[in-house]
Amino acid sequence: MAMSRDEVFQKVQEVLIDALGVDDDEVTAEATLMGDLGAESIDFLDIVFRLEKAFGIKIQREELFPAESLLNNSEFVSNGKLTEKGLSELRDKMSHTDLTEFESDPDINKLGDLFTVDVIVNYLESKLNPAQ
Repeated sequence: MAMSRDEVFQKVQEVLIDALGVDDDEVTAEATLMGDLGAESIDFLDIVFRLEKAFGIKIQREELFPAESLLNNSEFVSNGKLTEKGLSELRDKMSHTDLTEFESDPDINKLGDLFTVDVIVNYLESKLNPAQ
Protein backbone atom coordinates (compact mmCIF):
# COMPACT_ATOMS: atom_id res chain seq x y z
CA MET A 1 0.00 0.00 0.00
CA ALA A 2 2.07 2.91 -1.28
CA MET A 3 1.35 6.27 0.33
CA SER A 4 2.51 9.73 -0.61
CA ARG A 5 4.78 11.61 1.79
CA ASP A 6 1.94 14.05 2.52
CA GLU A 7 -0.41 11.19 3.41
CA VAL A 8 2.19 9.68 5.74
CA PHE A 9 2.84 13.08 7.35
CA GLN A 10 -0.89 13.70 7.92
CA LYS A 11 -1.33 10.34 9.64
CA VAL A 12 1.80 10.87 11.77
CA GLN A 13 0.51 14.32 12.68
CA GLU A 14 -2.83 12.85 13.80
CA VAL A 15 -1.08 10.18 15.88
CA LEU A 16 1.15 12.74 17.62
CA ILE A 17 -1.76 15.11 18.31
CA ASP A 18 -3.67 12.25 19.95
CA ALA A 19 -0.69 10.75 21.79
CA LEU A 20 0.82 13.99 23.09
CA GLY A 21 -2.20 16.28 23.32
CA VAL A 22 -0.60 18.97 21.16
CA ASP A 23 -2.17 21.26 18.56
CA ASP A 24 -1.88 20.43 14.86
CA ASP A 25 0.10 23.60 14.15
CA GLU A 26 2.78 22.40 16.62
CA VAL A 27 3.36 19.17 14.70
CA THR A 28 5.63 20.43 11.93
CA ALA A 29 8.19 18.36 10.04
CA GLU A 30 11.05 19.97 12.00
CA ALA A 31 9.44 19.64 15.44
CA THR A 32 11.41 17.47 17.87
CA LEU A 33 9.32 14.99 19.81
CA MET A 34 10.90 15.75 23.16
CA GLY A 35 11.95 19.40 22.92
CA ASP A 36 9.09 20.86 20.89
CA LEU A 37 6.22 18.45 21.53
CA GLY A 38 7.02 17.54 25.14
CA ALA A 39 7.22 13.76 24.65
CA GLU A 40 8.78 11.74 27.44
CA SER A 41 10.38 8.32 27.05
CA ILE A 42 7.17 6.64 28.27
CA ASP A 43 5.31 8.31 25.36
CA PHE A 44 7.48 6.56 22.77
CA LEU A 45 5.86 3.19 23.46
CA ASP A 46 2.41 4.74 23.01
CA ILE A 47 3.51 6.50 19.82
CA VAL A 48 4.87 3.25 18.35
CA PHE A 49 1.63 1.43 19.24
CA ARG A 50 -0.50 4.17 17.67
CA LEU A 51 1.66 4.29 14.52
CA GLU A 52 1.37 0.51 14.14
CA LYS A 53 -2.40 0.77 14.40
CA ALA A 54 -2.66 3.78 12.05
CA PHE A 55 -0.45 2.28 9.34
CA GLY A 56 -1.21 -1.40 9.83
CA ILE A 57 2.45 -2.38 10.13
CA LYS A 58 4.71 -3.82 12.84
CA ILE A 59 7.34 -1.40 14.17
CA GLN A 60 10.32 -2.45 16.25
CA ARG A 61 10.63 0.26 18.90
CA GLU A 62 14.45 0.12 18.71
CA GLU A 63 14.31 0.80 14.97
CA LEU A 64 12.40 4.02 15.41
CA PHE A 65 13.82 5.12 18.79
CA PRO A 66 17.19 3.38 19.30
CA ALA A 67 18.50 5.74 21.98
CA GLU A 68 17.81 3.51 24.98
CA SER A 69 19.70 0.51 23.63
CA LEU A 70 22.63 2.78 22.73
CA LEU A 71 22.82 4.65 26.02
CA ASN A 72 22.80 1.48 28.11
CA ASN A 73 25.89 0.04 26.39
CA SER A 74 29.32 1.14 27.66
CA GLU A 75 30.88 0.32 24.26
CA PHE A 76 28.71 2.98 22.65
CA VAL A 77 29.07 5.84 25.16
CA SER A 78 32.16 7.44 26.64
CA ASN A 79 32.40 10.74 28.53
CA GLY A 80 28.85 11.73 27.60
CA LYS A 81 29.37 11.22 23.87
CA LEU A 82 28.67 8.38 21.49
CA THR A 83 31.83 6.50 20.55
CA GLU A 84 32.64 5.66 16.94
CA LYS A 85 31.09 2.25 17.56
CA GLY A 86 28.00 3.95 19.00
CA LEU A 87 27.76 6.26 15.99
CA SER A 88 28.07 3.28 13.67
CA GLU A 89 25.22 1.54 15.51
CA LEU A 90 23.13 4.73 15.32
CA ARG A 91 23.78 5.01 11.57
CA ASP A 92 22.66 1.39 11.11
CA LYS A 93 19.48 1.82 13.13
CA MET A 94 18.59 5.27 11.82
CA SER A 95 19.52 4.96 8.15
CA HIS A 96 16.40 7.05 7.42
CA THR A 97 17.94 10.04 9.27
CA ASP A 98 20.55 12.64 8.33
CA LEU A 99 23.06 12.40 11.18
CA THR A 100 25.66 14.80 9.75
CA GLU A 101 25.14 17.56 12.31
CA PHE A 102 24.94 15.17 15.27
CA GLU A 103 28.11 13.35 14.17
CA SER A 104 30.13 16.56 14.47
CA ASP A 105 29.29 16.63 18.21
CA PRO A 106 27.79 13.29 19.28
CA ASP A 107 26.78 14.54 22.75
CA ILE A 108 24.23 12.08 24.18
CA ASN A 109 22.23 15.03 25.54
CA LYS A 110 21.52 16.03 21.92
CA LEU A 111 20.27 12.57 20.96
CA GLY A 112 16.67 13.59 21.63
CA ASP A 113 16.93 16.33 19.00
CA LEU A 114 17.29 13.63 16.31
CA PHE A 115 13.73 12.44 16.86
CA THR A 116 11.72 14.82 14.72
CA VAL A 117 8.37 14.41 13.03
CA ASP A 118 10.25 14.26 9.72
CA VAL A 119 12.38 11.33 10.95
CA ILE A 120 9.21 9.37 11.78
CA VAL A 121 7.80 10.18 8.32
CA ASN A 122 11.10 9.06 6.69
CA TYR A 123 11.08 5.83 8.66
CA LEU A 124 7.46 5.05 7.81
CA GLU A 125 7.99 5.92 4.16
CA SER A 126 10.89 3.46 4.00
CA LYS A 127 8.64 0.77 5.54
CA LEU A 128 5.56 1.48 3.41
CA ASN A 129 7.32 2.17 0.13
CA PRO A 130 10.47 -0.03 0.29
CA ALA A 131 11.26 0.30 -3.42
CA GLN A 132 11.96 4.01 -3.10
